[in-house]
Amino acid sequence: DFDDHVDRTPENCRRFACYLGSLARSERTRPLDRSGVARFVEHAARVAEDSRHLSVHARTLADVLREADYWADHDHVAEIQGRHVEQAIERRIRRSDRVRREIQDEIERGTILIDTVGSYVGQINALSIIDLGDFRFGRPSRITATARLGRGEVIDIEREVKLGGAIHSKGVLILASFLASRYAQDRPLSLSASVVFEQSYERVEGDSASLAELCVLLSVLGAAPIRQSLAVTGSVNQLGQVQPVGGVNEKIEGFFDVCRLRGLTGDQGVVIPHTNIPHLMLREDVVAAAAAGKFHVYAVETVDEAMTLLTGLPVGERLAEGQFPRDTVNYRVDARLRELADLRRAFTNELPSRSTDGRP
Repeated sequence: DFDDHVDRTPENCRRFACYLGSLARSERTRPLDRSGVARFVEHAARVAEDSRHLSVHARTLADVLREADYWADHDHVAEIQGRHVEQAIERRIRRSDRVRREIQDEIERGTILIDTVGSYVGQINALSIIDLGDFRFGRPSRITATARLGRGEVIDIEREVKLGGAIHSKGVLILASFLASRYAQDRPLSLSASVVFEQSYERVEGDSASLAELCVLLSVLGAAPIRQSLAVTGSVNQLGQVQPVGGVNEKIEGFFDVCRLRGLTGDQGVVIPHTNIPHLMLREDVVAAAAAGKFHVYAVETVDEAMTLLTGLPVGERLAEGQFPRDTVNYRVDARLRELADLRRAFTNELPSRSTDGRP
């Protein structure tokens, strides 16, 4: 069992450069100059999905090397430069991204409903991955939530219609556990809530949308509008801690592309788990937009941090007497759940009593 990733240390980078030289000789391509080697190092870290590692998968590197050699020949130069490696990577993506371009066109025309401005209650932009085998990309999806009087259920509509996988269903059950643990320790959780991926007609799997699902539930319970200029990815546990997810680069770039189509406003960005920071290996255009303040990547450790970013409201910590501070998200959610509990109690008390044989 051989690992095709190595640590990205200075020594391993030197060895990687030697490996590229050997690969160029075996593939009978031009040698790489310093900029070409540097671009290959960045690409290898991107393939490894971790800025701390390098992928040494020979076939993947050789495919890019041969195409970069073609572009160097096209320019009539003796060495493969960084721009040739970049051109090879871009052209390989271009040959595989027909589905991505079609989805972006549908979003731009408004057929797929995604908002990138404004704030709305019970609506959030989540990020998912579409994997086509040799190419994968991120796309934003709208998640909505509703809540009403019930018996403590959080209904996963994807699961009910058998479009939700086991891991996704597990993530939704964790949301119900979080709500009960934080807000219903001294009374029944008396709500019935529903969450759904809108305009989704294929199987949904994974728990990387569970942070977005929890935030949209808190939004609808607390009547707290969520900024549509932000998209969210991340898993969450029963304690409200945000956990890392895969494909974070593609997810960020997917929302960036949609925002760029509509015009970058400087308010747009993505909320990711703090533990995903080492995995960031973003495209140069995304990095440039972030450096210019036109796009943002926010890293959070808890659902409370995410809600503060999404709503602009303080979340609020429970006081010594057990209440939450007024004008906070937690206060609004707690007050609404208390109201539902009171309604359920009043409704139960109004029911006619029954005899032991079940007759009125």
